[in-house]
Amino acid sequence: MSLTERLATDRRALVTGLGAAVAACVLVPALLPPYWVYLAITAVVSAVIMQSYGVIVGRVGVMSLCQMSFASIGAWVVLRLNVAQAPGGFLVWLVLGGLAAVPVGVAIGLPALRIRGVNLAVVTFGFAVSADIVLNANQFPGMSELKTLERPALFEDDGGYFVLVVIVFTVLALGLALLNRTRLGMSWAELRHSERAAAAHGVSVARAKLAAFAISAFVAGVGGGLMAGQFGLVVPGNFAMMQSLALFAVAVLIGPHNPEGAVMGGVFGAVMATVLEKLDLPQDLGGMLFGVGAVLALRSGVSQTDFTRARKRERAARRFLETHEARPAAGLPAAEDLPGPPAASAPVESAPAAAGGEPALTVRGLTVRYGSVTALEGVDLTVPRGAVVGLIGPNGAGKSTFIAAVTGFVGGYEGSVALVGSPIDRLSPSARATRGLRRTFQTTTIAPELTQYEYLTIGAGRRLATEEADELLAFFGCPPGRLPVSMVDAGARRLLDVAAAVAARPAVALLDEPAAGQSAAESLALGRRLAQVPARFGVSVLLVEHDMDLVQAACSEVTVLDFGHVIATGPTGEVLADPTVMAAYLGTADVPVG
Repeated sequence: MSLTERLATDRRALVTGLGAAVAACVLVPALLPPYWVYLAITAVVSAVIMQSYGVIVGRVGVMSLCQMSFASIGAWVVLRLNVAQAPGGFLVWLVLGGLAAVPVGVAIGLPALRIRGVNLAVVTFGFAVSADIVLNANQFPGMSELKTLERPALFEDDGGYFVLVVIVFTVLALGLALLNRTRLGMSWAELRHSERAAAAHGVSVARAKLAAFAISAFVAGVGGGLMAGQFGLVVPGNFAMMQSLALFAVAVLIGPHNPEGAVMGGVFGAVMATVLEKLDLPQDLGGMLFGVGAVLALRSGVSQTDFTRARKRERAARRFLETHEARPAAGLPAAEDLPGPPAASAPVESAPAAAGGEPALTVRGLTVRYGSVTALEGVDLTVPRGAVVGLIGPNGAGKSTFIAAVTGFVGGYEGSVALVGSPIDRLSPSARATRGLRRTFQTTTIAPELTQYEYLTIGAGRRLATEEADELLAFFGCPPGRLPVSMVDAGARRLLDVAAAVAARPAVALLDEPAAGQSAAESLALGRRLAQVPARFGVSVLLVEHDMDLVQAACSEVTVLDFGHVIATGPTGEVLADPTVMAAYLGTADVPVG
């Protein structure tokens, strides 16, 4: 989907959402009896809190079990300001309550920089337990003197307050939707699937996670303030630790990072039991619905709203493919668009390094040890500007370890790495990527809900014009950019990964077996494309590959590793004809190359 089409779709969704909000504000207070209006307020307030789960659980994929503790901070601040008769009124206090939860959210997010998964869930649940103890030992402000919170004059009764909470929910939903279109928002989707891939695209994993915790804490704090406004006074039971756990389960099943999911989660988590009771339906029906949702979520591997949205995107993409002539997933361009295969005796000539300029990448004496095992020892390698250099060797030779060390994913190595003459040894992987050192991985972990355009935007680190994105996708033989990644096959995903690395226009792109799983014809075509990358996109390439036809088609120089040592380096044809290389890499010196 192009940027223009995406904006048009977003506008339609915005109009639909705003229409639903306006209809709710008009119809609910007018048509429902007071008790049902009160339940509707409870549902929307819970939906606001569910939006905080949408940020941290739905978008980033972090197991946070303390969102109600953040909500309690917002409620406490709002009630304290009410007791003190602070200036500004309820709406200002609401924002201040959300802001008060932010530093606590950042503090709780700090362990997420070191641990993840169940271990992080235990840490966040530990905070929820601690907050529970503190709240039960200390009354909320206003309880001793029974000073209830005063609502704004325009929203004093329950009908008016329902309108207020709907407005707050809508404003937060719009803000989060806009945030989701930024690079930070899109990087959260990548972060959920692979922190290493996000770092390789220049995303600071630490900043992205802390930003998610801060924003989710703010939203939860606002929700807590709204709850205080609904009840007038609150008690610790409103923010019990088991509430956080129950809402987390609902968030995983429904997907509150989508507005409709937040609303469904608010209804299901807050008022389902009461609704069943009022309708004279058995309470077990709620458990049955929860069980059905769990089965569907486990079957699809995603939340219900994600599943529904994915099916809609795929149907729209199929209609697009039916009405437009589309490139195949890993198809080749027309034969006239590619140069002919190079002769075995005539290796590819890449553009020479700029006269007097520094090489794009210089590695000297690189040594990596894992305990008593030496994976790399004293490796020297240079990638000239405007060149495609190959790094080959048998399995276990240390090629992937070399890429991991150069890009910062392996620390504690010996030796030096310089990018265009500047040392980068002390930089993190994301900082190296930002400086102009990008890489791909042997296994692609692209978020399936993204379109290819969105993934290129993450990789490029900037908003790409549709024409530029289309050029990249067409050059590497990828499908149309509007297709979601979930519809792209494994081979095309590898090509998309290469395109994303090149889209950033780095000084050097390190490609780790980009042709794995492709046919011989596709692999050779990729080699010819890679040979054109330096001249066409200004990106030097270090290529790790086992396919010798691809290496000969793409590389002007080759370095050979064997058991962590360099055994040969030089022009491609000469190195591949070296008997030592044949013996080490091909297993015999009697097998001709080419």
